[in-house]
Amino acid sequence: MEEPGDEGLRDRFSSRGEDALGEFAQTLLDNPWFKQVLEVALEARERASQAGASAMRNLNVSTAADVDRLGRRLRAISERLEGVEDRLDELGRELAELRRSQPSDNPRGRL
Repeated sequence: MEEPGDEGLRDRFSSRGEDALGEFAQTLLDNPWFKQVLEVALEARERASQAGASAMRNLNVSTAADVDRLGRRLRAISERLEGVEDRLDELGRELAELRRSQPSDNPRGRL
């Protein structure tokens, strides 16, 4: 069972740990060697990602970016199609209203 003061003690230790971790991270980032190693590693990661995507395209396999792009295009087409469907519904209602308002001198009841 926890003592009533344990929560405050835990918060103090947690706060000190976070402060120490922040200072350590700042020290690493201030170190020019570490900074250079980090930049090289991030550049290598980007090149590897690009090489992987290129290899997948050469194998005629879609990349995640290709699938995302296709998904966005499909959503855009779907939205446009919904707009067309809505407009067709409006036109159908307008046509029905015109038919109802026309005198029935047309023998087939059509416009």
